Parts: sequence; C-alpha cells; structure tokens
Amino acid sequence: MVEGEIEIAVRISWGQLLQGFALASIVTPIVGAIVAGLTGGRKANFTAVFFTALTAIFALLPISQSLSQPVNYRFGSLPWLPVKTAGEKLFGALVDPLAALMLLMVVVMGFLVVLYSTSYIGPKNREHPVYDGKGRYFFWLLLFVASMVGVATAPNFLQLFIAWEVTTLCSWALISYYDENPEALRAGYKALIMTHIGGLFLMTAIVILFINTRSFEFAALNRIPIGLRNTLFVLILIGAWSKAAQFPFYTWLPDAMAAPTPISAYLHAAAMVKAGVYLTARTVASCEHFSYSMGILTGVMGMVTMFVVVYLFFFQDDLKRLLALSTIAHLAYILIGCGLGIFGSQTGFQGGLLHIAAHGAGKGLLFLSVGALAYFSGSKRISELSGVAGKLPLVATAFFVGVLTVTGVPPFAGFWSKLFLIAGALQHGGFATLLAVFMLVESVVVFSWFLYVGQRVFFGEPSKVAMQIASHSAPIEIALVVLIILCLGIIPISLPLAQGVVLP
Repeated sequence: MVEGEIEIAVRISWGQLLQGFALASIVTPIVGAIVAGLTGGRKANFTAVFFTALTAIFALLPISQSLSQPVNYRFGSLPWLPVKTAGEKLFGALVDPLAALMLLMVVVMGFLVVLYSTSYIGPKNREHPVYDGKGRYFFWLLLFVASMVGVATAPNFLQLFIAWEVTTLCSWALISYYDENPEALRAGYKALIMTHIGGLFLMTAIVILFINTRSFEFAALNRIPIGLRNTLFVLILIGAWSKAAQFPFYTWLPDAMAAPTPISAYLHAAAMVKAGVYLTARTVASCEHFSYSMGILTGVMGMVTMFVVVYLFFFQDDLKRLLALSTIAHLAYILIGCGLGIFGSQTGFQGGLLHIAAHGAGKGLLFLSVGALAYFSGSKRISELSGVAGKLPLVATAFFVGVLTVTGVPPFAGFWSKLFLIAGALQHGGFATLLAVFMLVESVVVFSWFLYVGQRVFFGEPSKVAMQIASHSAPIEIALVVLIILCLGIIPISLPLAQGVVLP
C-alpha cells in the first residue's frame, strides 16, 4: 500500500471512530437509564455516575475534533416517507462547532448533576429526605441526558423533533418526582402541556418544510420563498419560546422549581430550556437569509421577556424561583444574540452562543449552591436564612461566583459573552443599539438585587435555621468546586467553538 493510500485509510478509520463515539454518546445514557432503573437503591448511584462519565468521555473526542473534522454521519430511511434527495438518510449524528458547544454543556453538566444527586437524593436531605425511588430518579435523568445529546447532535429537523419531545416527557416525570406533593404534580403537568403546545408549532413548521422541499435538512429552509421561510421561522420561534420559557410561555418555569434542585439545575438552567435557544441558533446558522423583521421580532420579544421577569424578581422569597426568573432573562439574551445574527452581526451571534456556555456554568452553580443550602439547612427561603457563610463557606463562595458569572463581572465567563453581545449590537447600530442599552440596564439591576439577596442570606447574624447546619457532603462539594473552576475556564474552551460557527 502506497503512502497516500495509507493516509486515506487512516483518515477514514479516524472518521469512523469519531462517528462511533458520537453515536455512543447517545446510546450510553439510554443503557445507563435502564440499568439504574432496574437496580435502584445505592447501586443506582454507581450506575448513574459510571454511565454519565462514560457518556462525557465518548462525547469529548468528537467535540475536540469538531473544528478540524466535524462528524456528519447518516444512516437509515423510512420507505413510506420518501425524501427528494436520492440517498438522503433521516437519522445519524452531527457534531459541528455549534453542536459541540451545546453537547459540551449537556454532558459535563449531566455528569456533575448526577454526581451531586447521589448525595442530594437521599435520607440526609433536610428539606426533602428520600428513602426510596433512586432507580426511578436516575432512569428519567439519564434518559433526559440521552435526549439532550440527541437534540444537540441531530442532523436534521426530524431527529431533533423526536429528541425534543422526549425531553418534554422526561421533564414532566422529573418535575413531578416528589409525587406526594400536589404542587409538584401540577407543575409537571403544566410544563408538559405548555412545552408540548410549542412542540406542535415546531412540528407544523417541519411538516410544511417537508411538503415544500421533500427534505428535513436544516439547510432546506434556503429552498423555499422568503415569505414562507419567515412564516416557518415564526413557527419555529414559538416552539423555542415555549421550551425556553419566554414570554408569554414563561409561567411554567418558576412553577417547575417544585422539582428536586439538581433537576432544576440541569433541566432548567443547563439543558432543556437551552434546547429552545439551540434550535433558534441552529436555524439562524443554517439559513442564508431571513427578513430584517424577524430579527426585530426576536429582539423585541427578548426585551419584553427580560422586563417582565426582572420586575417579578422583587416579589420572590424562594431562592429557586428567583433563579428560575433569572434563567428566563438569560435565555432572552441568547435569543437576542440570534436576532443579531439575523441582522448579520457575527460578533453578536457568537456572543449569544458563548452565553449558552457561560450561563450554563454560572446558573448551574447557583442552582446547586441553593440546593446545598436546602440540603444542609432544610430551607431555601430568603426570609428564613442569614449568616449562612459561617457554616457553609464553600456554598457562599459558590453562590457569589455564580452571581458574578451570570451578571457579567470580569473575569468570569458571563462578562465575555455579554461583551460580545453588546459589542455586536453597538457595531450594528440602529435598533440593535436599543438592545445593547437594555442588556446593560438589566445587568446592573440584576447585579444589585442578587448582591442584596446574597448579603442577606450569607452574612449578618445567623438565623435559627442557619444555626442548625452541621454536616457536609463530598459529592455536593466536588460538583460546586468544578463549576467554580468552569465559571472562569469555560470561555477559553467554548470560544473557538463559537468562532467556528460562521453565519451563511
């Protein structure tokens, strides 16, 4: 065999290895979910940690190679659903820079949340002691990880929609995990119904796209007239708004805080709600042109959502509900970045993509620190907590690092993503300047309020609840330390990926 043939053979083998790892990152958590569900008890802890760690390992190789050798592996077709392009496969795995950015947060946060949950879901939890049901918990959580990997790596709208609907089902089951609590059951059904309604709009867009192009490919949007293309974008955007809890669909997310806190950290900060903004980003990155009005629509709805939820900040006593409202505002940031992408601002669009990672690390840390408060003290109410820092210095540090990250204080990750967003908006000018002003005002107001809340909870005279804290948990503390590090280090990792996503 000559040198050139050897090089081609090695390249093919390496490409096949990447494809295998990408597919394994979907299959592995499904296998783990089944095994954890069948074993239950303490064995479910080891099973869940092992399979999510393995999932992260499988995913990291395609992620690391996505800039130089993206995975685009296709297989399978449905004879009764003929596509226009001969040989077009309906299923597979796509790991390009955009998918890699989303996949990175899905698998890393998935592992940390599972590790954290091995301690949180147990009898030592002072807020919600659990004596049974770990198998059920980890079954749904690992299935959710699998479905989010499916969303991130979907090569077309059809596979993305299938994974999208599985996330809706998993969200319902996990929000309702405390099934003895009527509030949790209601919150689960509310999330199921409201996000599924958005899913119907997305399904309608996919059907119309297929009727007109005989294709489910993201790029097939370029093959339809601009008027119909804008209509489909609005339908897709409604689906994204429902999943990302944007106005007017925002009410399900604060109610979903009835879920266990690790679930709130994963489903409602790092993963599920990010599916909506990822769908929008994927649509914008795949289509050569949308009308300017679509960018205005995306930006205006982002501003409206921010205004509504920031106003509601000042009436919250439950820390998790406060964080949920903050999550909604930050998802609006990412959608504003997508709107800037429609305007043609590469910098603003990349800022929105960076915010997927920055917010995932910062808000994940905030949720897990509040979960630690509830685990150790039995409460997460602002009015019942003060002077906690003396008892839980690591938790206090984690909370304030999370605050500095999501509000955009340098050198933490949120500063860099917001810098790209605001710079992109100012560079474009016109209506985008208003978006920049709005983002700056929101950052100042939220920073001030979160600083006030943090000072009230962690400093001052210890409250009665704080005086009772006298324990620690290695899994919880490890997850917090890793996320603190990520709040500083996630941008150097994710920036090359965001810069690898070039607007058409």
